[in-house]
Amino acid sequence: MLFRSKSVRTVLSKGFKAAQPRVVFTSTLTTVAENIAYGKPGASPAEIEQAARQANAHDFIRAFPDGYATVVGDRGIKLSGGERQMVAMGRALMMSPSVLLLDEPSAGLSPALQDEVFVRVREINKTGVTVIMVEQNARRCLQIVDRGYVLDQGRNAYTGTGRSLANDPKVIELYLGTLAKNN
Repeated sequence: MLFRSKSVRTVLSKGFKAAQPRVVFTSTLTTVAENIAYGKPGASPAEIEQAARQANAHDFIRAFPDGYATVVGDRGIKLSGGERQMVAMGRALMMSPSVLLLDEPSAGLSPALQDEVFVRVREINKTGVTVIMVEQNARRCLQIVDRGYVLDQGRNAYTGTGRSLANDPKVIELYLGTLAKNN
């Protein structure tokens, strides 16, 4: 497999940065801005705000009484699951990644927030960031991806465009369920 004309093995052997989704620091004194800035130590307030905007977090952060200075509490307890996800996404975007690895970005979110996450992922991808995503909500994921891989017991069972996989009768039968035929 190639990434930007280079073997993926070569790219990965040189190392890369990845942020674990939804990890919000455990210190009761950590602020939203500090959580986002962890992706780029020494980041300016403007850079933090830009990353928050890209992750669709700016508006809800500004709505907090203390804005970006809001203390998130132990394990981010003062933030909803969706807010934690967006803060973590902002932190990852602070690194200006060429590749963004996402592990279940919609897990535990309401359907409306899941849709927002998928919209944001697509928008991030349109900026030139390659997004590699592992996602249980395969039906929704296949709607936004350029290329998809369906794994079965650790092996690549199906490969194709998102649209072709979403419409493949075998993929529907084995992985998406009969409801996918009606969507």
